[in-house]
Amino acid sequence: MAESKARFMQVPAAGAPFELVTRAIPEPGPGQVRLRVQACGICHSDSFTKEGHFPGLVFPRVPGHEVVGLIDAVGAGVDHWKTGQRVGVGWFGGHCGKCEPCRRGDMIACQQGSVPGISYDGGYADYMVAPAEALAALPESLASAEAAPLLCAGITTFNALRNSGAKPPDTVAVLGMGGLGHLGVQFAAKMGYNTVAIARGADKAKFAHELGAHHYIDSTAGSVGDALKKLGGARVILSTVTDADAMTAAIPGLGYAGEFIMLGVSMEPVRVSPLQLIGQRQSVHGWPSGTAIESEDTLKFSALTGVAPLIEKYPLEKAEEAYQRMMSGKARFRVVLETGA
Repeated sequence: MAESKARFMQVPAAGAPFELVTRAIPEPGPGQVRLRVQACGICHSDSFTKEGHFPGLVFPRVPGHEVVGLIDAVGAGVDHWKTGQRVGVGWFGGHCGKCEPCRRGDMIACQQGSVPGISYDGGYADYMVAPAEALAALPESLASAEAAPLLCAGITTFNALRNSGAKPPDTVAVLGMGGLGHLGVQFAAKMGYNTVAIARGADKAKFAHELGAHHYIDSTAGSVGDALKKLGGARVILSTVTDADAMTAAIPGLGYAGEFIMLGVSMEPVRVSPLQLIGQRQSVHGWPSGTAIESEDTLKFSALTGVAPLIEKYPLEKAEEAYQRMMSGKARFRVVLETGA
């Protein structure tokens, strides 16, 4: 009998172009499932794989951690997932269960945690094998391509907001309206916060309000911090940008006990005065995505409230073009690969 084969869009070496290869369909091991991939979002952090920036990365590697597909095989010991179920896999790709964060129940901070597309082959493929613990069930009402970005950009913004100290109708500002930010504005508005969108240019005001923002601040028109103070100060500023200067400029807009939550990664330091934080009991911290069950919460909330990413779709074989489109910043917020399954 001929061996079954499928397509895999892999990175052969750090910085190399994607290459489409055909190879045997992998079998799930104990505790694993195999997905017939339907859609996989392209995330900026896929550059960790593409450029070889993640420590210990082994090539060739298939990127992708915003994966939606159908379970088509289960390994030994997997009895709570069934073939035919539609599921998703996000940044959380498994945990060790032994390190201190895991023992304290904080699996997303696992010191040995696995990430699809980095630790093992991800979703730029027809098939993918993942630990059963990494799976999130999908609501039937969500289309696969629209659900995929919710497994990274979605859960990161949703989870950061609901775990913050803000309570409706507190003021929540979302810094940036890109791939993360346009979802953050929607989530904040749907959660009942007094939502402020912050971006560059007066032309984005209309779109911000369409997303649900109650206020819009053009960061090129003056001091972002002063503008937020005029609104009473923000209980939370959700920072989705990667510009350290933009973050620094927004921090003075925090109100009493305000939290500046970093989601966007900057290689440059963010500047803040200790006196500024101490006087009003403010804080600056980061937030790292979430676990599989938290992905389920994100997907359910999105289905209930109508939160959805704006996406561009590409076929799997155009992964190089799609990846470059996403990294160029010209894409309409998120780019998703579809396999045709």
